[in-house]
Amino acid sequence: MQETVLPQGHYYEGVGRRKTTIARVRIYQGTGNIVVNGQPLEHFLPRADHQATVRRTLETMDLSDKYDVSAKVSGGGVTGWAGAIVQGIARALVTEDEGMRSSLRRAGFLTRDPRVKERKKPGLKRARKAPQYTKR
Repeated sequence: MQETVLPQGHYYEGVGRRKTTIARVRIYQGTGNIVVNGQPLEHFLPRADHQATVRRTLETMDLSDKYDVSAKVSGGGVTGWAGAIVQGIARALVTEDEGMRSSLRRAGFLTRDPRVKERKKPGLKRARKAPQYTKR
């Protein structure tokens, strides 16, 4: 697999979080390339719906061909990666232009999704699943 390298120049940075995932995102002036952990988006997130989720942030603001995106993602799983990258891109765009904040907020890209895995409780098999009741 070939690594894609973005130009090192002026960039805007944003941090996104989802579940247990943290994504550090940088946006550069460019042509719309998205690189995650040194790999093109298509290799890192093979599912089309996750790719569409990541691209939706830039497409909402009609900036999909004006910025290159570089993201470093750690922790969590594939859905968390996509959600964290989206929030990171949105925060980087707000750093670049404060006027985008209201549109991105309305679209829901700046709000952190608070849902996380519920902890396991004592006496239960999982967070809420109880052992089967036996009468005798």
